[in-house]
Amino acid sequence: MSLQQFAETHEVLNQVPTLDGANLYRVDLPLQEWTARFGGGWADQQLQEYGALAGGPLMAAGFLANENKPVFKSHDRYGNRVDLVEFHPAYHQLLQTAIEHGIPSQPWSDPRPGAHVARAAMNYLHNQPEAGNACPLTMTFASVATLRLQPDLAERWLPKVLARSYDPRNLPLGEKSGATIGMAMTEKQGGTDVRANTTRAWPVGIGGPGQAYELVGHKWFCSAPMCDAFLTLAYTDKGLSCFLLPRHRPDGARNQFYIQRLKNKLGNWANASSEVEFRGALAWLVGDEGRGVATIIEMVALTRFDCMIGSSSLMRQALTQASHHCAHRQVGGRVLAEQPLMQNVLADLALESEAALALTMRMGRALDHAHDEQEEKFSRLVTAIGKYWICKRAPNMIAEASECMGGAGYVEETILPRLYREAPVNSIWEGSGNVQCLDVLRALSKEPGVLDALFVELGDGHGDARLKAQIGKLKAAFADTGEIQYRARQITEDVALALQAKLLLEAGNSVVSDAFLASRLGGEGGRVYGTLPRGVDVEALVARSTPHPV
Repeated sequence: MSLQQFAETHEVLNQVPTLDGANLYRVDLPLQEWTARFGGGWADQQLQEYGALAGGPLMAAGFLANENKPVFKSHDRYGNRVDLVEFHPAYHQLLQTAIEHGIPSQPWSDPRPGAHVARAAMNYLHNQPEAGNACPLTMTFASVATLRLQPDLAERWLPKVLARSYDPRNLPLGEKSGATIGMAMTEKQGGTDVRANTTRAWPVGIGGPGQAYELVGHKWFCSAPMCDAFLTLAYTDKGLSCFLLPRHRPDGARNQFYIQRLKNKLGNWANASSEVEFRGALAWLVGDEGRGVATIIEMVALTRFDCMIGSSSLMRQALTQASHHCAHRQVGGRVLAEQPLMQNVLADLALESEAALALTMRMGRALDHAHDEQEEKFSRLVTAIGKYWICKRAPNMIAEASECMGGAGYVEETILPRLYREAPVNSIWEGSGNVQCLDVLRALSKEPGVLDALFVELGDGHGDARLKAQIGKLKAAFADTGEIQYRARQITEDVALALQAKLLLEAGNSVVSDAFLASRLGGEGGRVYGTLPRGVDVEALVARSTPHPV
């Protein structure tokens, strides 16, 4: 008998259908509901269109951009120093799509009610197929708040920063149709402690706001080094100051901005992060000398908000993949999503994802009402709380989602390994967990009305005894100032959970809110996912989070 008839060893069975081409907005009911709840419902059609892009061509581009990391070219073939970073076309495709759809610009160029919420929803969708390119998008978006503090620079730069045109060419600003902005803050010896910086700035002429200076020094982290300009910090005789440093000088010559190397990172592979030196680089002072931290702080707040969006979106994509897998994969002759223990895990992951989204969108609403005193104080506090808690929860949540898929969640053909590698960066960028918790204490102790604003937001517990008890616990924690810095993480966590519980209660979906309060505030949940107490409607929670063809 010929062995050729045995060449086909098996029939392929019990495999999960592809999610390729899924509309990431249509399959995400919580995103639709929370966007509408906080004033972004007018963007529904725009989000429908972007959801199709995110789940289709951008998802494919995300894989290509990560498989082909950026490459640093210090010199051209003739030996001239050029300091260029080359990216795969897929990376440019991702940035072009985002910029043309207004992700870095829409709330500024069209500041209608709900604009920041709608933009957060768009960014939430864009981050899911590839989060690394969100770095230049976020910095460009957030730079507007700082550039507006220096009207003469804003007049020159903002038309290109807000343009819905992606122009990656390495040219002077006047020759480009659009511009992106990066950041270069931290140095080797200081890290988060920017006041330990040693970079110096000297005025070219008279000095002062909007005037030219020359900078000498280094930056240990310069994000997205192919941006057209960078906001950076350097010392003048009057103290740490903020500057806008372009890649090109006014005469079109390249600025004295030198890339030393690209960082070899755990994740964030599609994006370039670098070490740079300024060797007499020309830059313009933004704001007053000696007020650099105060000048840059609004930009920092917005980048921290985008860390909330980014981590929430990574969690959502992990949940989408895991719930889709379990809805189709059979074990022991039964679909995984119908088995009680897996239902417990998936429902718990769904709660984590939706609570993160709810707090993120609430922050977007605060930005949309920034001139309201209550909202301004709420935003000041919850930016740090949200960044700490949501970014801290993402890695474990994504790891659990990967485990739901077994070996399939551990191979690069799926997106789960990339989501897991990406997750820690948002906890580190713009201030690690400890920095955020200390910022919470700083806001509460030094800024009048912030603590009151928190308890105004939380209210009286909305009729739920568990939330009321949590609010009482918080009041006692703030009244006890002993070793408060030592307790800062616990306090921040307790505030985050109270805010998330309050938002879910207000939204009126008792299936979600009851499960969240029972597991997060009721003392019945465990330290790992999949330990929801009895009585939770896990089937409804799983159905709510599972993508279905539409």
